[in-house]
Amino acid sequence: MSKSTSEVETLYAEVHRRMIENGEWDRILHLLSSKLSESGWTDDLLHRAKENSRTMDPLSLQTILQELLSHAQTSVPLSVKREITTLIKQFVKEQFEK
Repeated sequence: MSKSTSEVETLYAEVHRRMIENGEWDRILHLLSSKLSESGWTDDLLHRAKENSRTMDPLSLQTILQELLSHAQTSVPLSVKREITTLIKQFVKEQFEK
């Protein structure tokens, strides 16, 4: 049986609230930031932003962000995605199997 959009949003909000309350959200964000930095992803994105801004006339932050968004989302290393996804799944399992 499929869940409605509002049910999914409610469930997401509950998981997010619990993650924030017990500090898991900050821990995962810190780990994600570290892993992305270690992999060179952060430096690559910064380099792309600088290159885009050098060739852009007139300079537009909104345009730079739009151009980088797709690349940023698709270029996260698979190992980082898997690790973070596993942590989130474990948290959800622990929270809702009580």
